[in-house]
Amino acid sequence: MTTTDSLGKLPHWDLDSIFPGLDSVPFHQAMRELVARLDDLDKFLVEQQIAPPPSASTDIDAVTSAIEGYLERINSCRRALGLLRLYVLCSVDTDTSNDLAQRRSSESDPYIVRVQQQMTYFQSWLGKQSALLPEVLSRSKMARAHTLYLQVTAEQSRYLMSDAEESLAAELAPSGMKAWTKLHSKLWSTFKIPLERDGKVEQLPMAEIQNLASLDPDGYVRQRAAEAEVAGWASMREPLAAALNGVIGAKVTLNKRRGRTDALHAALDQARIDRATLDVLLTAIQDSLPSFRQYLKAKAVALGKETLPWWDVYAPMGQVDRRYTFSEAQAFITTQFERFSPQLGKYANRAFELNWIDAEPRAGKAGGAYTRYVPDAGIARILCNFDGSLAQVFFIAHELGHAYHAHCQVGKTRQQCESPMTLNETASLFCETLVTDQALANAASPQEELAILNTFLGTMAFAMVVDMTQCYLFEKEVFERREKAELSADELCEISQRCQVAVFGDGLDPSHLHPYAWTALPHNFMSNISFYNFPYAFGLLFSLGLYAQYQQRGSAFIPEFEALLASTGEVMPSELAARFGIDLSEPGFWKASLGLIEKRIQRFQELCVAPKEQ
Repeated sequence: MTTTDSLGKLPHWDLDSIFPGLDSVPFHQAMRELVARLDDLDKFLVEQQIAPPPSASTDIDAVTSAIEGYLERINSCRRALGLLRLYVLCSVDTDTSNDLAQRRSSESDPYIVRVQQQMTYFQSWLGKQSALLPEVLSRSKMARAHTLYLQVTAEQSRYLMSDAEESLAAELAPSGMKAWTKLHSKLWSTFKIPLERDGKVEQLPMAEIQNLASLDPDGYVRQRAAEAEVAGWASMREPLAAALNGVIGAKVTLNKRRGRTDALHAALDQARIDRATLDVLLTAIQDSLPSFRQYLKAKAVALGKETLPWWDVYAPMGQVDRRYTFSEAQAFITTQFERFSPQLGKYANRAFELNWIDAEPRAGKAGGAYTRYVPDAGIARILCNFDGSLAQVFFIAHELGHAYHAHCQVGKTRQQCESPMTLNETASLFCETLVTDQALANAASPQEELAILNTFLGTMAFAMVVDMTQCYLFEKEVFERREKAELSADELCEISQRCQVAVFGDGLDPSHLHPYAWTALPHNFMSNISFYNFPYAFGLLFSLGLYAQYQQRGSAFIPEFEALLASTGEVMPSELAARFGIDLSEPGFWKASLGLIEKRIQRFQELCVAPKEQ
């Protein structure tokens, strides 16, 4: 059994460098300054006749001045709000029982509503001025610096409800969709599950149970933890089904009122790709599924099983007795990052040394791994639940990639940093690939190579491509059926398992599917994003394509890559890809990236034939 002591001291993140406390003078001062900025923007919107009812104008000077004044003010408001929200949410993430943090989060909700309303007022008004926008861009340096934001905002104005309806929707969100999202997070982070280990029954948080179920080297422990996880989700199935129905139901209603053709319509616009590109991506993935199924079959044989139960999909293999202390994980990651770029290595070291990472699993802490950041302020905090496994080391590298992406955007305004979902994963998955590739190059034995390949193929390639595909199919069907009626917990479990069979095929044991996979994915319950699944596949395959170019070009590639990260909120994905000679509409690009994964699957199969004898 891995203990915290055996992993070394696991850090809690430092928030004091942001604010000294939720009741501190600097925190309250920042709140007052935010309110003042919001009040000023409200006043400006009224003076410029942007606030409802908005009016069209033919005065190019007035329109230009209004756009410039709005950009200056909204960037200031969003930066101030982002900093406060990061601090508050980080306080909640690591202690959901912190009543003061929960109250501060609730108190900041109206400010989010105000910003959303202000942005919607501007969007509605800008749509009416769209004919003048080209001339504004030609004469205003500030407007040109926000060209894509202004163009997309004007274009998307066609999908707005009336100003009054949009205002009401924003006001209702905290007690509607966002409340359901909070319920899922609260249940996930506070619920404790009994698990017997070493003759003792322990009450463990869901995050730790999930780590054990997927990543523990002992198959018996994985199975017992998986059974405990399923039992835990089963005990929460009714409130979680209500939460999912609430979130999806509200999105269905809003999409209809806004004139969207379907739920995917809005997601594609957020991702800044078209349906044809998504179809090409999904077709390429569908064609590659037989290779992934061979990976699962090879893994089953290596584990001494005929077929693979869900809890063994991410099971470690090869030299699995190695457990990294947190300091060893730091050294491993930063060494690989420095080989790629001294700047990236220096940034990662800084994140470790300044305690930007909260690593210890504990009751009341959110599960999984993710990064919160304010890109224009250069501030980031990383949450993970470290257990010493190689997979967790890769997770930290992944999240450091997100933080580094934000670091590359320092100096930009908040509106310039609005990256689409498809590009949000570029740096994180590139960094994870970088660490994986270096680890493979340094493997001292076939068993170590097998362990690393298994981690890449499982927690990265399989998770991002195959698992996210079944999540996409699940969400698509739930949206379609929720439009007609609410779905019961049994129906949600049935859809989830059927989608697993459709994608995993004969690579997974049909008698041991995960009935509550839908509850375990927070993305399903997000109030502001739908279909946060295909962007992971896009991000991985795009980053693999970029990584292949890095291998060919070496250090000459790095400045262009960092320039790409800096401009993901300012240039469409297709244009950024074109800088590297990539055509996202061509099946060949996606097949080439999937081919890199398939080569590693073949090597994995070779190592599984008789790994002990090699």
